[in-house]
Amino acid sequence: MASFTLTGLLKHVAEKFPSHRAISISGKFDITHARLQELVERAASQLVSVGVKHGDVVALTFPNTIELVIMFLAVIRVRATAAPLNSAYMTEEFEFYLSDSESKLLITGKEGNEAAQTAASKLKIRHITATLPQADSDITFSPAPSGSDLESVSKIVNDPSDVGLFLHTSGTTSRPKGVPLTQLNLASSVNNIKSVYKLSDSDSTVIVLPLFHVHGLIAGLLSSLGAGASVTLPSAGRFSASTFWPDMKKYNATWYTAVPTIHQILLDYHLSKPESNYPKLRLIRSCSAALAPSVMARLEEAFGAPVLEAYAMTEATHLMASNPLPENGPHIPGSVGKPVGQEMAILDENGVVQGANAKGEVCIRGPNVTKGYKNNPEANKSAFQFGWFHTGDVGYLDSDGYLHLVGRIKELINRGGEKISPIEVDAVLVSHAEIAQAVAFGVPDDKYGEEINCAVIPREGSNIDEAEVLRFCKKNLAAFKVPKKVFMTDSLPKTATGKIQRRLVAEHFLAQISTAKVPKFGA
Repeated sequence: MASFTLTGLLKHVAEKFPSHRAISISGKFDITHARLQELVERAASQLVSVGVKHGDVVALTFPNTIELVIMFLAVIRVRATAAPLNSAYMTEEFEFYLSDSESKLLITGKEGNEAAQTAASKLKIRHITATLPQADSDITFSPAPSGSDLESVSKIVNDPSDVGLFLHTSGTTSRPKGVPLTQLNLASSVNNIKSVYKLSDSDSTVIVLPLFHVHGLIAGLLSSLGAGASVTLPSAGRFSASTFWPDMKKYNATWYTAVPTIHQILLDYHLSKPESNYPKLRLIRSCSAALAPSVMARLEEAFGAPVLEAYAMTEATHLMASNPLPENGPHIPGSVGKPVGQEMAILDENGVVQGANAKGEVCIRGPNVTKGYKNNPEANKSAFQFGWFHTGDVGYLDSDGYLHLVGRIKELINRGGEKISPIEVDAVLVSHAEIAQAVAFGVPDDKYGEEINCAVIPREGSNIDEAEVLRFCKKNLAAFKVPKKVFMTDSLPKTATGKIQRRLVAEHFLAQISTAKVPKFGA
């Protein structure tokens, strides 16, 4: 059945909506679903010609380009495993990821990637480039294969158990872990996302997130393609606030999905350079980090669309829970919604399922969940217990079945026995009219074990200082949750996907005070 594999699902879409626009490269050209399928089959035949076999891992290092989309789909078509990598990595990082994934081949755009190529060369991994010169040509490999055999590709049958995607977790508390995701995982997640947002062939979106990460790849790109909808890739190969709304209007976008950092950038841009009019959107989706209720309210007011917060992680092939569309129920600020297409439970440390409003670890199981980390029995032993996958997040389900997250187990701040949720402190901080972004984090303390600090980015033109931040916190938080120190700053360290990681922020700001006090996170 086509729905058991992502490859089969996309083939079905191409047959059902052959002439519908699948992908646009902003200002350049459009590709239909049928044409995309043809390009993928032809690229797949070239992969076979260069020796790519079932189970081989192929590393892909591109900006957000049409070549990345085609090569990703071609790799999984030949029953190999795609490992998309951030093109901004340094040589040492590429070495780790190429080695850990056991990649057999590195594919880049025609411009190449010096750091990736240096690492591949050291590891004796072959490198080729892939280019689509224009919409009506085929993907060109360099060095060129001796030939291509479309007939041999037509005989390849994709299986739900094929590992199609290999990604690493972001490593918030330890070194990144390798996550293999099967065709079944991919197809299940795409169907879950399609169903909860009612994605159809009449939808259109602009991709703002990198395609080397599950949020952009699964929620933005593949779920759209799997629904017969269309996506637009910015011409620069990455998000730009100045081109976002023009692209959204030009390509009749009906929705978009982003991390809170990008929502905040768009809000700031709206305040300084508002559009004369905004497109009528069905929804705005937020995921990958907590969205403060005050930011949600500002987004809805500015852009006139419901903002639906969701909950996801790499091990679940992205989506785990989401607030519903307005016609299917309320979307609740501060909640990440209801589980979608999988079982979810709150467990205590003994594996006992907790009742409504009782806090514990969020656990899931379903066809979208990975079978386990690669070559990491220790991580698998702790993550898979009592028949559930353990997310590492603390939360509770309310009486209506909505999930509320308290924080990462390892990020909760233990101040003299009082457990403090940094997410709660973040939400209070950014509700201040003069604070643009904020993040709370724990620091070592001789008296309490841990104390709470925070870093704050003021809004443009604001004169807010530490004293005002503390006054506001004292007014809106219990005394033990009030940060002991406030760092005023104009930037926060972020991951490549725009996530603010508390570990990085804590290390960054503590290093400014005294190198002797920097905690050894993730050791």
